[in-house]
Amino acid sequence: MFAMPRTPRIIGFGGRSSAPPGAFSKLDAYVLELSGADRPRVLYLPTPSGDADASIVMFYERFTAHAEPTHLKLFGAPDAASWRPRLLHQDVIYVSGGNTANALAVWRTHGMDVVLREAWESGIVLCGGSAGMICWFECSVTDSFGPGLAALRDGLGFLPGSACPHYDSEERRRPVYQQLVGAGFPGGFAVDDLAAIQFERTALKEVVTEAEGHDAYRVEKVGDIVRETRLPGRLLA
Repeated sequence: MFAMPRTPRIIGFGGRSSAPPGAFSKLDAYVLELSGADRPRVLYLPTPSGDADASIVMFYERFTAHAEPTHLKLFGAPDAASWRPRLLHQDVIYVSGGNTANALAVWRTHGMDVVLREAWESGIVLCGGSAGMICWFECSVTDSFGPGLAALRDGLGFLPGSACPHYDSEERRRPVYQQLVGAGFPGGFAVDDLAAIQFERTALKEVVTEAEGHDAYRVEKVGDIVRETRLPGRLLA
């Protein structure tokens, strides 16, 4: 009996969840449901956090009761021949928040960027918040380079255009993103904390939110004007 092919999916969270640190959230449940597995295999990739042990512990606290969790550290990791089969045997790959530029550099050094694309194309669900959201796009707004916000133009490029997380929780995100788009930065998606965007292949499929008033937006330049369009979202039960 042949397994049905799975649709490539990416889910990006704008930032924090409404659940306490280390607690399973509505957005976590949403991701596991999209995997289609009764007890999904979920691999945590904490590269943006510098493989921080604290974030790994919280990941296990969140998922052990609901999935089959594991994690992969790349700092000091062996070559891809040892971890590539593990990565491609998952239902979900969950990328941490942290420093996006550093994560991209480490992934490219180890060939993880190539394997992540292979995982995505095979139908393994890719997801994450903040850095774990914007890494999948061509471009993004990031604080990877210092205390201020700046353009990152060399993302993985699985999804076209740009992205901006923390749209409602960090006051500089909205004006900086809109200034960049107005100056020629590719248009894209901005996402509030507590909200998420789901893509099937490269097309936006759905916006979901844990609470009213936390949304996602399409931000693009139309003529000489930067237009922000709120995208209708579904409130998670």
